[in-house]
Amino acid sequence: MDYTSLFSKTVKRSKASAIRELLKVIAQPEIISFAGGLPSPDLFPAQEIAEMMYDIIKNNPKTSLQYGATEGQAALKKEIIPLLKQTENITVTPEQILIVSASQQALDLTARAFVNEADAIITASPTYLGALQAFQAAGADIIGAESDGNGILPQDVENKLKALQAQGRPCKFIYLVPDFQNPTGTTIPEDRRIQLLALAQKYHTFILEDSPYRQIRFEGTAPRTFYALDEGRGNVLTMFTFSKILAPGFRLGFIIGPAEVIRKFVILKQAMDLCSSSVLQLAAAKYLQAGKLPAHIQDLIVCYREKRDLMLKTLEEVMPEGTSWTRPDGGLFLWLTLPKHMDATALLPKAVEHKVAYVAGVDFYPQCNVKNDIRLNFSYSTPAQIVDGLKRLAEVIKENK
Repeated sequence: MDYTSLFSKTVKRSKASAIRELLKVIAQPEIISFAGGLPSPDLFPAQEIAEMMYDIIKNNPKTSLQYGATEGQAALKKEIIPLLKQTENITVTPEQILIVSASQQALDLTARAFVNEADAIITASPTYLGALQAFQAAGADIIGAESDGNGILPQDVENKLKALQAQGRPCKFIYLVPDFQNPTGTTIPEDRRIQLLALAQKYHTFILEDSPYRQIRFEGTAPRTFYALDEGRGNVLTMFTFSKILAPGFRLGFIIGPAEVIRKFVILKQAMDLCSSSVLQLAAAKYLQAGKLPAHIQDLIVCYREKRDLMLKTLEEVMPEGTSWTRPDGGLFLWLTLPKHMDATALLPKAVEHKVAYVAGVDFYPQCNVKNDIRLNFSYSTPAQIVDGLKRLAEVIKENK
């Protein structure tokens, strides 16, 4: 049977994740990988979670092992509401929260809810690859706005919005990862956030705020979220996830926004997976209720700060002239820029030969038009692997300049 002619437009325009495909190739234990966006498994609160899971299933099997409401378990929402108030000064009702199978599902839901084929959206350039995949699958016309060391440039966003307006085309939404962005590690300052929010209001669009790493801040003061700055006007949808601050295997996150939007998302999610895992939601709720999350996040901060500092120190020591890199205040990534004539994708097989791997930056650009960037993850590797891996990478770059 030849299925080629039967595939939908969605399948035909969908692209495989460059990261997921790469992880298959570099699974050998001798390769030092800076490629994945993986939290350190050494920090998973495995024993605590195991005990909580046992208790939940033993004492509450009829709820924990059953289907649940598509909107999410009430017990988890009950813990999320004060968490948002305490940490972000955000006030929401249960009707403004949808529990999702991590923020990747929230991206897919947003694309399904708002994007028709060829509809325009604006993202930073570069931006999160998983978001580009979700938007491409929906058929969006993804317009990348220029960025600098402080994230997306408001002036270029307005230029893009004006151009769309002149064409009689609305911008469906502006997608941003404002804190320790994947892939660059940059953070949008608060004054720039205020400018961007004003642009969204002026041009009758909204901001889709992706906040997976915000709590993992090593230094400095956090700017307010777009959601908090919006003060309940309904111009922002914000996604959070437990993948980077608790356990990615839970596949749990949540999106907040106006109740009428969340209701549409619920209907779409019903067709996707009926509901997210009941037992995992109840485990997350129990973990939050026990007050264990703040101490766990502090452990992440201490560990990842040390790894970031070591990566920055080693880059200074081993990288050749002509390379540069970002210095993130938190998160999991930094962005290495090679001389303009170099192609990070072409360089990757040579790096793998030297038993080191990374993600080439080209796929993070909506137009795939910049080839000399590399994303480096510092959360997963051990300190010894960070030093050894960067030495190997520096040798590859020197040999191929």
